[in-house]
Amino acid sequence: MSGTLPAVENDSAPPAGKRTRRKATAPDGSKAEAASASRPRGRPRKIAGNAAEPAVAAKAAEVADAEAGAEKTAAPQDQAARRGEAPATPAADVTPATEQEPVTVTDEGLPAQPATATEPPRPEAPPPAAPAPETTPAPEVASASEVAPASATAFGNPLLAPGLSEKLSENISRIENLSQRLLRAASSRPMRHPGVEVPGPELYGSVAQAWLKLATEQPARLIEQQVRYWGDTLRHVADAQSAFVQGFQAPESDGPVDRRFKNPLWQTNPFYSFVMRQYQINAEAIRKAAADLDIQSDVERRRVDWFTRQMIDMLAPTNFLATNPDALIKALETEGESLVRGLENLVHDIEASGGEMIVSLADRSAFRVGENIGTTPGEVVHRTRMYELIQYAPTTGQVHKAPVVVFPPWINKYYILDLKPQNSMLRWLVEQGHTVFVLSWKNPDSSFADVAMDDYVAAFLETIDKVLELTEEPQLNAVGYCIGGTTLSTTLGVMKQRGDDRVKSATFFTTLTDFSDQGEFTTFLQDDFVGGIEGEVERMGYLSAKLMQRTFSFLRANDLIWGPAIRSYMLGETPPAFDLLYWNGDGTNLPGPMVTQYLREICQKNALVRDGFEVLGHKVDLSDVTVPLCAIACEGDHIAPWLHSWKGIAQMGAEDRTFILSESGHIAGIINPPSKVKYGHYLSHAGFDGTPEEWREHATYTPGSWWNHWGEWLAEHAGPMVPARSPQLSLAPAPGTYVHETA
Repeated sequence: MSGTLPAVENDSAPPAGKRTRRKATAPDGSKAEAASASRPRGRPRKIAGNAAEPAVAAKAAEVADAEAGAEKTAAPQDQAARRGEAPATPAADVTPATEQEPVTVTDEGLPAQPATATEPPRPEAPPPAAPAPETTPAPEVASASEVAPASATAFGNPLLAPGLSEKLSENISRIENLSQRLLRAASSRPMRHPGVEVPGPELYGSVAQAWLKLATEQPARLIEQQVRYWGDTLRHVADAQSAFVQGFQAPESDGPVDRRFKNPLWQTNPFYSFVMRQYQINAEAIRKAAADLDIQSDVERRRVDWFTRQMIDMLAPTNFLATNPDALIKALETEGESLVRGLENLVHDIEASGGEMIVSLADRSAFRVGENIGTTPGEVVHRTRMYELIQYAPTTGQVHKAPVVVFPPWINKYYILDLKPQNSMLRWLVEQGHTVFVLSWKNPDSSFADVAMDDYVAAFLETIDKVLELTEEPQLNAVGYCIGGTTLSTTLGVMKQRGDDRVKSATFFTTLTDFSDQGEFTTFLQDDFVGGIEGEVERMGYLSAKLMQRTFSFLRANDLIWGPAIRSYMLGETPPAFDLLYWNGDGTNLPGPMVTQYLREICQKNALVRDGFEVLGHKVDLSDVTVPLCAIACEGDHIAPWLHSWKGIAQMGAEDRTFILSESGHIAGIINPPSKVKYGHYLSHAGFDGTPEEWREHATYTPGSWWNHWGEWLAEHAGPMVPARSPQLSLAPAPGTYVHETA
């Protein structure tokens, strides 16, 4: 392909060097034919003043169009000449007969002598050769591939390909390869049980029934909804039109502040202001329509509200390239580079997730467990099929007599408590003079299809045995985090019924034990989803970590799905090197029997509060937890809401109970070292006789971390100081081997 534009076939265009006759319309309405001779490209057309000048001047544009058509037709001949091919023979020029005498316009613009209809046209002598006009030579290109790849057509008209910059052409060629990888990666997505993908038909039936009831019993409310919506929309359209007319100044928005629309263009540009405001109107209409449904069940009402919120969040204009000013501006500034990088990020995420679309929240290449996170010195002193037990090396000459063992959740990995030296809780406990042990859980696979809650409680008991054996102490202090805390309370119930008092105290981090209010997990703790999980684990033997990660992410979709997706896929940014988010993406699978038993018995039936939970031959409840305890909950926790955590602690049988409420969420509220005065905490000794709100009213707020308060409480239950204990066994250095297994 040459530097000229590709030819467009036009049978009506005259060949070069030949005249044609066309009808011209004069200002008075009469018709005349104008003949146009083809000229060298770039030659100006000259119209002389004479008797025919009005008609000729009126048709100057049409004559120019005819010349342009001739040039386009000549283009293939130029291309053929460059390739050494013979030019194609043009079609014969046929001028239809007319009733009126035709007028021929010569090169000088003077009317020629009329020709009779019966007399065949005589060929005219070619004009004298004229010097070629000076034109800017087109850049010479050897072939089309040197201008742009074939995939350039994906961006629109292929005629534009020769004008693409080298960088843009390169980016387009990369898209073709990435698109193929994307299709291959997406096709590898494993088949899931339908119950874990969408809600069951019962929810759809309930919504449909509620809508029909509203339509038949209160049709005026439906009409009112529509009138309100269209009224708001029409007023908004009128405001937007006025804004365009009055100098492109967007009207001030009276909607709520939304950080998704922080770009000033959402406020100052009429188009983006219109899109944003219309989205807000639509969102409010959807919320109102859902709220008007007469749904009797509180559980179904929560689910409808949750799915409504998901739909509204998904449809935000920021989630679409055409209506995201940040993405469009960056694409223009980088000549498409940002979009290509975004596609690369998307393909990488889908490939890394085995076909699942899970947005990377952190740069996975920035961290290595045991190298720049999880680096507190220690040794693996015990290993079983289910866990590795790590003992940390002391940093003080003396330690408290009673050791501390930490039971982290097995939904994620233990090193959340040992990210970096400056925020490592495990390192901090060692520095406070404690002998610290922690479990690193095995990442289950299909061989764990027989592991249930009994096995985890047995692992807790076995760990207690091993820690006391290694330290030669009669008692220890236990710490449970999240589901590790729930299982610790169950273990303490078993020990109580057995008369086993080897645990001096228990600490619970963001632990739920009373599931009478399931909070934001209400959507996923109903029979349709739990049944889907049962079907999934029956097939696989375990519940995939990716499925769990997706579920948790949708609890905060704008923060954990849409926002990161925009930054990664539209703006082409590399995910941040954030240790906490790196850990969040390093999940583990869950054994099938364990997860179904936990969901059915502890969550759905609330067995620890109501009828007791059967484990290892015992039926235990919260009243069996009688050891001194300290519970830490987090104010912004959406996974284990502090109100629900407080209610569970209030029902435990212990007389010595301390409750601390930290600011921030499920993770940041716990990983809140004293070195950073970032999040404060509330502490009260008002007891648990009232409500959690009343406890909060009497609590005292203290800026900074709660770790020091807890450290003082733990020291009171840790006994006197004794010579420091170093690990006597070493199966592997900390962080061990199980932590490196990925789901």
